[in-house]
Parts: sequence; structure tokens; C-alpha cells
Amino acid sequence: MNNVLVERSHPTVVTVRMKEIRPGWSQTFLLRSDAHHDNALCDHEMEKRHLEEAKERGAGIIDLGDCMCLMQGRWDKRADQDQMRPELREAGKLKYSDAVIDYCGRFYEPYAANWVLLAPGNHEESYAQRAETDMTTRLAERLKAKGSPVQVGGYQGWVRFDFTIRTNGRVAIRLRYTHGYGGGGPVTRDVIQAHRQLAFLGNADILVSGHTHDSWHVVARTESLDMAGKPIIKDVDCIKIPGYKDEYAIGRGWAVSKGMPPKPKGSWWLTFSVDGDRIIKTFTLAR
Repeated sequence: MNNVLVERSHPTVVTVRMKEIRPGWSQTFLLRSDAHHDNALCDHEMEKRHLEEAKERGAGIIDLGDCMCLMQGRWDKRADQDQMRPELREAGKLKYSDAVIDYCGRFYEPYAANWVLLAPGNHEESYAQRAETDMTTRLAERLKAKGSPVQVGGYQGWVRFDFTIRTNGRVAIRLRYTHGYGGGGPVTRDVIQAHRQLAFLGNADILVSGHTHDSWHVVARTESLDMAGKPIIKDVDCIKIPGYKDEYAIGRGWAVSKGMPPKPKGSWWLTFSVDGDRIIKTFTLAR
């Protein structure tokens, strides 16, 4: 991430500053969620392939929660040894929390320099309430120990992309994220929640969530007035991130017992490029 500065500008806002933007410039970010990395059903091969590509492309990594599954603690009624990775069962004297942090930390440390945001999902939030340890912060500390610029986010918040363009001064693009909530729905696949959020969000340019393991890119249009009383029509890119866990493949588990369909896997690439004095957004599914 050349000429990219990551900083916290508010408890719920991470600002990513990009300078020296000239013709031909571009910067990519990997938008990911719901890796459930410590679960036996996480597709490590696909996940690693995307992280390696992010490293090669100098892409920033934005993770919106449930990076860790954390369902195999002794107190968890959902615990299923068939979904615990063999490496964690053989972790020796390490306690479960420590074993998960060590296991995930070793996997993600090679990509520490690219990590921009690590936010908690419902799995990390639930675990923090019961086990009284913040696993998201602990994993971020492992990355920071390797020189990562990573910031710990909230369950929801903002990423403000700040661009300094020689021809037009400073331009900002605002990404509003939430890990997600609800069941998604077999028909709407959670698109309805994006439109509900737009009813109370003011000036988001991008709206991103995960949680339901669905995958789509929907463009919504909003209208407002500028200071001169002129109507402004703006596109808002709404993105749903699928994740890397595939419970359907084994024919059992919570999602299967609820009659849920097979879900897609992967993440999304967000690429910014410059066209004169405009910043162009491009979204591509990482398969």
C-alpha cells in the first residue's frame, strides 16, 4: 500500500488517506467477512489465495467480522468436534482462546502490512460476553506486533477514503459497514436490510455487510439538494460479502437444519482509479 496512511479519526471512523494521485493511479482493497478461519469448514485454500493476491497487488484488507468462528469452547452449546480443526484439537496445553489466537495469528501475520480494519462480528461479540476476552483486539495486537497499520473497528462504523488529487484537491468516498444482522431471507438474501439502512444513513457512497453469507452488488440511487437548491442524484453501491465457510457441503449443522440453501464463497475487490478529477469505483467478486 504505497502512499496510503491509515488512522482513526473517530471511535467509529477509520480514515484511509491516499496522496500523490496522478493519471494511471489505482489502489485496491479486499473487502472480506465471515472467514470463520478456525472452523473446519473454512476454505483455507481460497482464503489464502485471496490474501496472497492482496499482498501481490498491494491491496488493503478490510475485514468486517466473524474472522474467527469461536464455537468450540466447552461452554458453547453449539460445540461440535467435527467442526474443530485438527490443529486446534492438538494444541496441547494452550487454552481454547489462546489456541485460536495463535492459530489464526500465524496464518494472518504474513499479510499484516496490508491489514487496514479488523472488526468484530456476532461470533466475536458473543464470545467476548461469555469468555470475557476480546478476540478481535487480541488478533489485531498480533498483527500490530508485525508492524500492521490495522485499526479495530466496531460492529458497525465507517471507513473514509480520503484522496488528494492534483487537479481537484481533496475528494472523500465514505464506506458505511456493519457486520450484519438477521437471517437474510431465502428470497431477498438481505437486500431488504440494505434499503432499510439507507433510510437512516445520510451520505454513504458504499454500503457493505456480511453475516448472511450471501453475495451481491446492488446499486441504489438517492436524491438530495445541494446548497444552491439543485437536486443531486447519487449512486450508492451496496455490497454483500459471502465469506469462506461452507456448512452445506457436509449435509449437517445449524444452517442445514434450518433449511438454508447452499451459499456462495469469496470476497469482493474494491478498486479506486482516477479519471481526470474523478475517483472511479470498481467492484469485482473474488472467487
